[in-house]
Amino acid sequence: MRLTRKDFVKAPCVSKTGEQVFEMIGAPIELGKALYHSFGYVIIPKNCSSQKHSHPIAEETYYILKGFAKMVVDDKDYHLTPGDAILIQQNEKHQIFCEGDCDLEFIVVCAPAWTPDNSIYYDEE
Repeated sequence: MRLTRKDFVKAPCVSKTGEQVFEMIGAPIELGKALYHSFGYVIIPKNCSSQKHSHPIAEETYYILKGFAKMVVDDKDYHLTPGDAILIQQNEKHQIFCEGDCDLEFIVVCAPAWTPDNSIYYDEE
């Protein structure tokens, strides 16, 4: 069992594009040693984005809490608002952008549990 909250994450992972990932539950022992899913809270500041990436093994679901987003999945655009959930399947190239006047905040669930070797990042294509 693991009980945690975003505020307990001492050092969120910050990407070169400004995305902040607060990994709360995951595969490492310090995150609960979860096998079948991981759980994170993500903040993307205004005018920032995630890096374009895909996952060869896992699928992800994003649930938008605050702000407005443009999600690009395999070169198709989707516009997301609070309350929207989007499923990203294995190997789908995806990138999420903060649109609007406030930070974008969302929950991400990854199954199986995310590990660093399960992400492929793409430079600008």
